[in-house]
Amino acid sequence: MGSEQTSRQDARAKRHWRVRQKIAGHTGRPRLSVFRSHKHIYAQVVDDVTGRTLVSASTVDPDFQAKTQKGSDRAAATTVGQLLAKRALAAKIKQVVFDRGGYLFHGRVKALADGARSAGLEF
Repeated sequence: MGSEQTSRQDARAKRHWRVRQKIAGHTGRPRLSVFRSHKHIYAQVVDDVTGRTLVSASTVDPDFQAKTQKGSDRAAATTVGQLLAKRALAAKIKQVVFDRGGYLFHGRVKALADGARSAGLEF
């Protein structure tokens, strides 16, 4: 009958799949993966060779909740980026590959990246 329309989630998943064909994290330089929902933002540093999450931070994290209440703005994303970078540096991870997760590098995703960079993470 008609052509099927792609939902926003499917389009993002497709973009993320395309990006993941080119980006992979390894032991020397793991991947910083970002996921955002309407209410929260999540970030994790992943070693794709072993399939393990090395470090993570999000707006639902107790350390974040103690600092601020709102988790859906750029200031919260910056704080999550700084928290993730602090944890990564403590785990002796200095360089990462940034995986924007199929989202535009704009707004909260960019704020998270800037927060991680300002706290000492290199990518």
